[in-house]
Amino acid sequence: MTESLLTTYDSLLFDLDGTVWEGGRLLPHAQKYLTTASIPVMYITNNASRGPEVVAEILTKLGVPTDERHVVTSAQAAVEFAQQRLQPGDPVYVLGSESFKNLARHGGLRVVDSADDNPKAVLHGHNPETGWAELSEAALSIRNGAYYFASNLDTTLPMERGLMVGNGSMVAAVTTATGVTPLSAGKPEPAMFHSAAAKVQSTRPLAVGDRLNTDIAGGVAANMDTFHVLTGVSRHWALVHAEPTERPTYIAEDLRGLDLPAAELTPHAQAGFAARRADDNTIVLTSGDASGGGAVEALRTVLAVAWTDPSAGFTGEVVPADAGAERALAGWQ
Repeated sequence: MTESLLTTYDSLLFDLDGTVWEGGRLLPHAQKYLTTASIPVMYITNNASRGPEVVAEILTKLGVPTDERHVVTSAQAAVEFAQQRLQPGDPVYVLGSESFKNLARHGGLRVVDSADDNPKAVLHGHNPETGWAELSEAALSIRNGAYYFASNLDTTLPMERGLMVGNGSMVAAVTTATGVTPLSAGKPEPAMFHSAAAKVQSTRPLAVGDRLNTDIAGGVAANMDTFHVLTGVSRHWALVHAEPTERPTYIAEDLRGLDLPAAELTPHAQAGFAARRADDNTIVLTSGDASGGGAVEALRTVLAVAWTDPSAGFTGEVVPADAGAERALAGWQ
């Protein structure tokens, strides 16, 4: 019997936004795989606006029974970063949600409300309520010498209406005002991946996500195999031009790929498609007898050619050589 991804690995480390849910609702097929997986499931999220217990509660209400021990947030990782550099009781300014502030308090740090309290560090996480006043207090604190830690640098946040402003975009405002780039605790740093795997004693985890520069790059940095789904931020064209550090091991349309053989999901010519690099640095795609192939099969075929350079991303174009290839490329985003 051919092994699927679910039988190849001993745990699944899921991203949330764009992979499991979007705008407060589960994405198609998520409930099935999250509730029936025969291996441990962990959730790793760069969204620092909710505590791990809240994330678990939301998943449970959506039909995916979960407890906080199976959730790792970037806010937790940011607090750990601060703990490594500060002393218990040191003042910190937390630019984020109340749950982030509580994590800092539980970590032995003293949360203050103003730059006038001389915080030793600024912890910056996503909070929809963040405005000019909070950003300014953070900037003043950093200019006074405070460390700057960000839970993550995601510039966008997938929501039901589309891509909203993410924490990284808010961080950019503070960085512009201070000239200081924060140390980021979240993805693509590997810390959360190692922490999640350790919690379930996993030695062969699979990182699952939708964003190349965080979910996939983080898994790669943690020396883990990665599974990319086309349900969130990074779609077909982003994969074609992916940098070497952001290239997933497996690619599928959605989480149904977990049931497929691992070899089927890797970049290679398949379903009758063929790709070749032309002299002008374009990739020419032909469909051949690809009657059962579609956009994803064409994508994996192209990636086998686009990703041949281990030191740089592909910068050319992909062009169809026939009507079947043209139809497949029309399905790319």
